[in-house]
Amino acid sequence: MELGGELAFVFGADRRCVGFWRSGRRLRCSTATVLAATGRSPQCPDCQGLERSNSIAADTRLDDPRSFSVYLAHHGSVVKVGITATERGDARLLEQGALASTIISTGSLLGARRIENLLMTALSLPDRVGTTRKRAARTRPGTIADRAATLRAVADDAAQLPWPEGQNRCETEVQDHTATYGLPAQGVQPDAAVRAPVPGGVLVGRIACTIGTDVYLQTAAGLVLLDTRLLAGWALDRAPQDATFSVPLERIDPEPHQEEQDALF
Repeated sequence: MELGGELAFVFGADRRCVGFWRSGRRLRCSTATVLAATGRSPQCPDCQGLERSNSIAADTRLDDPRSFSVYLAHHGSVVKVGITATERGDARLLEQGALASTIISTGSLLGARRIENLLMTALSLPDRVGTTRKRAARTRPGTIADRAATLRAVADDAAQLPWPEGQNRCETEVQDHTATYGLPAQGVQPDAAVRAPVPGGVLVGRIACTIGTDVYLQTAAGLVLLDTRLLAGWALDRAPQDATFSVPLERIDPEPHQEEQDALF
């Protein structure tokens, strides 16, 4: 999905489980379970369980010999701590929609887990940030300089802590990701969001910004927020050239005040 590109597709008859990853490839769901259109997960409970049974996130692969990095991610009103395979570069930060980030150490997976837990305990940093808080941060993202200063301050606090074995400290180098997303300096304020795809529904628009799992589309209905997790499991066909937008929408409060605790990353 490239910035400025056009999306134009029609949803198929239903939405089905996408299966699970194992040994670098996706295996089909044995029952091809039909999923709810509004669900954020594209997997049935059985496939979710199978995927997490061999997952770094679920601590079921602590013997992974690769190098892992501990990072700080800026999400507006909060900075979170997390870990990622070093070979992935900034892919994990872009997937979660971090506005800016910095790597503070690299080394073993067990060492990374120890440091993550240390920063959560000693500095009260979260390891998850709710979707609503992330989206609110995009409406008023602040400046590149402010984001960098915040991350450096947290990294300085972390550097004062006793460092567990297994990870080597890194110099604080901040990366700002807003230009990659196409996020304007003044932020992005959608008029509406796709509520839930329906069979035969048409989605047509131009990509104005893409950040994490969210895509902001310029449409005939205004700026529309599309959570791409709603697409997984649907059969999608290209929409005819003269097709009109027909997917159900819900209006968005221009100044949200509540922060949901669901849809965590």
